[in-house]
Amino acid sequence: MGNHSVVPEFILLGLSGDTQIQVLLFVLFLVIYLLTMVGNLVMLLVVRIDSHLCTPMYFFLGQLSFLDLCHSSVTVPKLLENLLSEKKTISVEGCLAQVFFVFATGGTESCLLAVMAYDRYVAISSPLLYGQVMNRQLCVGLVWGSWGVAFLDAFINILVALDLDFCEAQNIHHFICELPSLYPLSCSDVSASYTTLLCSSLLHFIGNFLLICFSYIRILLTILGISSTSGRSKAFSTCSSHLTAVTFFYGSGLLRYLMPNSGSTQELIFSLQYTVITPLLNPLIYSLKNQEVKAAVRRMLRKYLKL
Repeated sequence: MGNHSVVPEFILLGLSGDTQIQVLLFVLFLVIYLLTMVGNLVMLLVVRIDSHLCTPMYFFLGQLSFLDLCHSSVTVPKLLENLLSEKKTISVEGCLAQVFFVFATGGTESCLLAVMAYDRYVAISSPLLYGQVMNRQLCVGLVWGSWGVAFLDAFINILVALDLDFCEAQNIHHFICELPSLYPLSCSDVSASYTTLLCSSLLHFIGNFLLICFSYIRILLTILGISSTSGRSKAFSTCSSHLTAVTFFYGSGLLRYLMPNSGSTQELIFSLQYTVITPLLNPLIYSLKNQEVKAAVRRMLRKYLKL
């Protein structure tokens, strides 16, 4: 880093400087994190052990639950630690590691939501061929491809970010480490990292969003071609949970990265939405709106709890 004084750690200013509010936030986010763990673990167990859910849609739902466990665990434990800590510090290496895993897990979820949209399109447009088209080999390949693309994307971004120098500024006006939050702290040229982030966001996140939109345009055209009202309603109901999950994830994520980095309240709220709240809501969305999942949960409870 040449003649620059190397900064060993950053200070995450978090959500509030008031001690009493920090204690209340700690309790709130601890409850949210525990509910997220329980909800997604129950969803994983239900999908794994219930023979009625051995379809591609529920296979992808199980993968989404596992991914939400990972995504939430990258950010919330450090948030909880800082809410009770006076120093609220994170090492530069730890910060960059968090940047990598936030990017990787968020990128994987973006890909997986696009895959699930394609799955719904095949199920509605070709119901008789659904099992043949969405076979086990293809489903596993799509999941591994989602993880692979996202981790490659995250690796490229973090590799470029490793060239950034950090000098005197240490305060991050955020509760987690994200690349846009690190740029104001760098005393070197951030143009290469910013360009890489912009290109990967356009190709990866916006690209997946367009794939989801294209799938739903085809789904809508297929549904409009169904003659019976009950058939249309049933076809659309199979997509409602996925559409809700897409709205929460992309709505908050895109707004966060489109906003200028300022540490504003709106920016923190959008970051909380896609890093903390969305992993909690996804199992609720799919369990409350899906009769098969609710029936599977009841069967599991009767079997293991003797209810």
